[in-house]
Amino acid sequence: MTTAAVVLAAGRGIRFNSELPKVLHEAAGRPLLGWVLRALPNVDRVVVVVGHGSPAVRAVAAEWGPDEVVVVEQAQQRGTGHALRLAADALDGIDTVLVVPGDTPLLDEPLLAGLLDRHASSGAAVTLLTATPADPTGYGRIRRDEGGNIVGIVEHRDADVAELAIREVNTSVYAFQIGPLRTALERLTTHNEQGEEYLTDVVGALVSAGVHAVQAPAEVADGVNDRVQLAAMAALLRRRILHDLMVAGVTVVDPATTYVDAGVRIDADVVLLPGTHLQGGTQVASGAVIGPDSRLVDTVVERDAQISYSVLLDARVGAGASVGPFAYLRQGVRLAAGAKVGTFVEVKNSTVGEGSKVPHLSYIGDASIGKGANIGAATVTANWDGYDKHRTVIGDGARIGSDTMLVAPVAVGDGAYTGAGSVITSDVPPGALAVERAQQRIVEGYAERRRRRHET
Repeated sequence: MTTAAVVLAAGRGIRFNSELPKVLHEAAGRPLLGWVLRALPNVDRVVVVVGHGSPAVRAVAAEWGPDEVVVVEQAQQRGTGHALRLAADALDGIDTVLVVPGDTPLLDEPLLAGLLDRHASSGAAVTLLTATPADPTGYGRIRRDEGGNIVGIVEHRDADVAELAIREVNTSVYAFQIGPLRTALERLTTHNEQGEEYLTDVVGALVSAGVHAVQAPAEVADGVNDRVQLAAMAALLRRRILHDLMVAGVTVVDPATTYVDAGVRIDADVVLLPGTHLQGGTQVASGAVIGPDSRLVDTVVERDAQISYSVLLDARVGAGASVGPFAYLRQGVRLAAGAKVGTFVEVKNSTVGEGSKVPHLSYIGDASIGKGANIGAATVTANWDGYDKHRTVIGDGARIGSDTMLVAPVAVGDGAYTGAGSVITSDVPPGALAVERAQQRIVEGYAERRRRRHET
């Protein structure tokens, strides 16, 4: 038996009040469509129906779907039935079709695989995934006869008072036999309040061929139709992520204030303190302590490193290194093992060697710092001349005095020193001391004379 999955992702999402297609809005670091595509079980073909914002949706489908994902364009959004009818041309050679909406990120692979298994064993023309949420408002209701058999689905807008009282709802997830499906799709009409081809009408048309249902947890019915629902869905997804991390051995001190994206990888025995935000492809190794109040994006943190009250973007923090409090590591920063970047330090596109320290109040940009160096307070690498960036090289064991200005391109050799308050514009040889400052002058009686001038 060959199986295809069709993901319906053509809608605009009017209630979002956004130019961005609904399925591209993110929850817990992943587009809604990405969550759905990653939840699909192993099938022979994946088809994504796109419409509003199709170039961007195509790109996301290619990123999160399988290598051979098929994309079908629904130029005019005329309903879910119309969307599946357009997709039918891409289903030649397929026996069973799994249909899922592109805005239901709580679906998971075991649930969808179970639906396909039940459908295969039932011999039904269609098997529905249904749920019984606390509030069924807005969902299509499952109509059953006195014997409990499904006889159709009525959309909320078209339901009468008795039908609105039904609690069991359609999740818009279906498994179809391809032959009966094709026949029913060709017979769809637009005789309803919205003037669209409802996919739910297919179910009614297939009653005589057999309609079965599988009950899902109530939350699975939740789609995302506006930003309020998006926020609620993201919170639920984050709770799932944190639950799985804690079960796997990660300490999350306060889950209510800890945010971890779906793409983040964290080893056991990591500690996440309150206010931690881990985003993108961040990776954290065992023994590291992150937080409080720190944000890491696409950053790698090696074993036993510590980061507090800091922001790191596309950085790499070596084993046992420390960052913060109140540090900012921008793109291209690499800290070797045991390095330290301390309080109110900004580092960009630079390497800090093993055991080297930039303790406080400094800007290090486009620099290479060797092993065991110490960078004094208020040091600045002046890396931009108004047109081009230039590099500063600081050797192993160098000592940069407080308030040193290093005007790139410039190199400070191994074991060299710079005097506090110096502006270094020429290379410093290894082991040398570079001092650039005017001779101090003492003017006796200055304060008294200034006071008298002010009084007269």
